[in-house]
Amino acid sequence: MAQTQNVLHYPRLDTVLMVEDFIREHSGEFTKKGIWKNLPRKVMYQTFCIIFDYLLDSGKIAQDKEGKVGWIWDPEGVKKYLKKEHLFWSKI
Repeated sequence: MAQTQNVLHYPRLDTVLMVEDFIREHSGEFTKKGIWKNLPRKVMYQTFCIIFDYLLDSGKIAQDKEGKVGWIWDPEGVKKYLKKEHLFWSKI
């Protein structure tokens, strides 16, 4: 996760879920700052950054070279592919 800082306000669960839902619904449309500006409710930028870093570090979102943010978390899709015998998980 991002470097530990003096955090003024930790996010509440409903705020984390709101950000997740917004990114999922608008996958690939916005940059980080664009997401923050277009959220349904106002969120302190520092709080938003904590949520954003968590989502990046947990593998739920990714950014492309243009800075657009996409939702990549798909546990059901992963389960489907892991059931196929010709596919397997390998650490390089």
